[in-house]
Amino acid sequence: MSAGLHLVTGGSGFIGAALVRELLGRGHAVRVLDDHSRGRPARLADLVDAGRIELVQGDVRDAAAVDTATRGCEVVWHLAYINGTRFFYEKPDAVLEVGIKGTMNTLDAALAHGVRRYVLASTSETYNTPTHVPTTEAERLMIPDVRNPRFSYGGGKIAAELMTLHIGGRRGLSTVIFRPHNIYGPDMGFEHVIPEIVERIVAVSEGLTRKHIRLPIQGDGTETRAFCYIDDGARGAAIAGLSGGDGEIYHLGTNRETSIGDLVRGLGRALGVEIELEPGPLQVGGTHRRCPDITKLSGLGYHPEVPLEEGLARSARWYAEHFLAKRAAHG
Repeated sequence: MSAGLHLVTGGSGFIGAALVRELLGRGHAVRVLDDHSRGRPARLADLVDAGRIELVQGDVRDAAAVDTATRGCEVVWHLAYINGTRFFYEKPDAVLEVGIKGTMNTLDAALAHGVRRYVLASTSETYNTPTHVPTTEAERLMIPDVRNPRFSYGGGKIAAELMTLHIGGRRGLSTVIFRPHNIYGPDMGFEHVIPEIVERIVAVSEGLTRKHIRLPIQGDGTETRAFCYIDDGARGAAIAGLSGGDGEIYHLGTNRETSIGDLVRGLGRALGVEIELEPGPLQVGGTHRRCPDITKLSGLGYHPEVPLEEGLARSARWYAEHFLAKRAAHG
């Protein structure tokens, strides 16, 4: 794919900012559209100061702002969304509005301005509880209870996938969808499982002064996920979007399945704290097991490189420093 102008919506977000750097490293010009309601422009400040990217402040729900940002672009990467489990419960209306309007506006603008390729970031949440693990891209998508606000996120992404394939794809766009599975790393935000666990470790260990603690968790610790470090995630997203087949869907992540219990203990080890788990109830709508089959993306040359232990250590230290500084500031 040529090195034309690429628009990244949600480009000041965790995955978005890493993708921006990945695209720049591959020789592409990048424009970012973000209202920074979930992202942080500081993630891109050095690139803006150096004149390496164009940063446009705007909301993907604003059709005019999206239309203006899309002019002159060859590729649109649509990542703007509201994530974080807490927000699914607290403001499902906003989650759905950003998801539906944002996708429709970016598709309309892409079609109006002759964009060649449209890349949608979806999610593993579209599966809810998959029928087989490791899970392939052929897995059915599912919303088990429309009354549960948690599914505003997965439901919005299912709608976005349908619009991408059957509006954008039908009307002339080359489309690609990638479904990230538990991308993590430093500065990912604070409404996710790893920072939430680190915050509890710091609190229960009294600022890491206690080296043996009991830590309450959701579930019994046998629940599993496959955690993919952000450097691998950004590289895999770029490979899917740049090299993926028209109309194809790719899993982005790692095929190393890890229990939440092992994750918690691994974060503890990275911080020098031995942890005994204290099981608790699992949230309604939670999934016991999730791990992607990444064979399809691997066929394009993607291979995760950062070991879980190394990624967890980097992440645990980053968040622990933040929480320790916060404790010190509050006495």
